[in-house]
Amino acid sequence: MSSDDTAVSEKRESLSAPGPGLPVGYRYRARDHYVVGREKIREFARAVQDHHPVHWSEDAGADYGYGGLIAPLTFFSVPGFLAQSEMFASVMTGYDLSQIMQTDQVVRYYRPIRHTDALFFEVRVESFRRAFGGDLMGFRTLVTDRNDEPVLVSHTSIVGRTGVESDLAGIGAGVLMHGFRPGSAENPRPAPPPVTGELWEELTGDDIPSPPVSSYTRAFETVAVGTELPPRTVRLTAGDLVNYAGVSGDPNPIHWSGEIAGLADLESPVAHGMLTIGIGAGFITSWLGDPGAVREYAVRLTSPVHVTGEGADIEYSGRVKAVDPVRRTATIALTARHGGRRIFGRATAVVQLR
Repeated sequence: MSSDDTAVSEKRESLSAPGPGLPVGYRYRARDHYVVGREKIREFARAVQDHHPVHWSEDAGADYGYGGLIAPLTFFSVPGFLAQSEMFASVMTGYDLSQIMQTDQVVRYYRPIRHTDALFFEVRVESFRRAFGGDLMGFRTLVTDRNDEPVLVSHTSIVGRTGVESDLAGIGAGVLMHGFRPGSAENPRPAPPPVTGELWEELTGDDIPSPPVSSYTRAFETVAVGTELPPRTVRLTAGDLVNYAGVSGDPNPIHWSGEIAGLADLESPVAHGMLTIGIGAGFITSWLGDPGAVREYAVRLTSPVHVTGEGADIEYSGRVKAVDPVRRTATIALTARHGGRRIFGRATAVVQLR
């Protein structure tokens, strides 16, 4: 065994078992790339109730200057979930995915995701600490294209637990999809691939020129601090949760099975956090005019959305909190409420104006 292989093996052991914690700086590169399909973009747009024409019509995408369809802002979570699941199955096997909860999501966009893009994922552990009976972890995910050019950088914070005796698989044997559990007979755990090369240049918002915005983008002169976005109320049903689970590839049954949600001490199935974040993204881009003009999107999740048999309403609103006349950008503060409670803590988007 080479010294590199030994190092990878030692790192895998340290990550696979509860103990001293995850080594900050550890890098994991997904073993294969993801090719973006035209119909997958449409399926995802439907799942997050985003009706902007650039997600549906190739002619509209060409008219906006993209040459075809572009994906909604949170589409990266589909292949991103695959990369994350692969990493947990390969080198973080002490964690049960049913015990993982996302708390924060921050994304810096360098360009839109387009139909036929080949996306490559590399994940780096940014932070780790034990608190409140769990492990608080931060990950930075770099998404690049086939030319090694950055598409976006995502920062995700999660809470996980090791050593938890979860009987969810046994209890939910009749509802869980086959292969949900990494390491099962249907989804065997592969060895981690070697990480070579260096993709982790310290990218900042100024490192890479932003693409030009289209004429459909809202004009800077029409926006001022205090400008309010037209409010929108979105209804989620059990069918929406099932559909998003299938489209996103995240089949955790607490999001669509009342029985399993009850066993997890939830009053009803709860919406995926990324579903509510994705709907919020569409709320912003419908006002902005051009989804490709979003530069950064950040959300802290604070309260779940319980979807009962009657469905659940989420009320989205927003206002411009700052403008930058030099860069011709605006910062939007986004609010989302369900049942009188804020489901987002601090939520903002930086958008380019023409």
